[in-house]
Amino acid sequence: MDHANDRDRIQAELERRGIQATAQRMRIAELLFARDQHLTAEQIIEALAGQGTRVSKATVYNTLNLFAEKGLLRPLQVDPERGLFDSNTRPHHHIHVEDTGELIDVAPGDVEFSRLPSLPPGTESVAVDVVIRVRRQGS
Repeated sequence: MDHANDRDRIQAELERRGIQATAQRMRIAELLFARDQHLTAEQIIEALAGQGTRVSKATVYNTLNLFAEKGLLRPLQVDPERGLFDSNTRPHHHIHVEDTGELIDVAPGDVEFSRLPSLPPGTESVAVDVVIRVRRQGS
C-alpha cells in the first residue's frame, strides 16, 4: 500500500466534501479509512497516541462529527456505554457481540424482510438498519 497515494486520496476526498484537511484531521482520517472498521473516539485517541500523535478529545469528537455530517462516517449507537463511528458508509447491517463489544458487518443481502410496517403519514423510508445482538454461549 502506497502511503503517499492514500494520503493524497484522503486529502482530495476531504477537500471535495468541503473539509479543510488540517494535519490533525488528516491523521484521524488516515487511521479511520485504513480499512472498514468501527471505532470509538477513545480508541482513536489511544491509537494516535501510540503513533506519537497527541490530539485532544474535543478535536477528535469535533472531527468525527464533521466527518459524519459530511457523509464520510456513519455514527452508531448500538451500545449504551459508547458511541461508535463506522468507516463503512455503504448500506449494511451489524452483529453486536454484547459481551465483547465487537461489531461485525453484515451484507444487506444476508438479511431478508418479507414486510415492513406502514410508515407514518407524510414520511418516506430512508434506510433500514438492523443490529443483531448476540452473546457468547455460556456467558
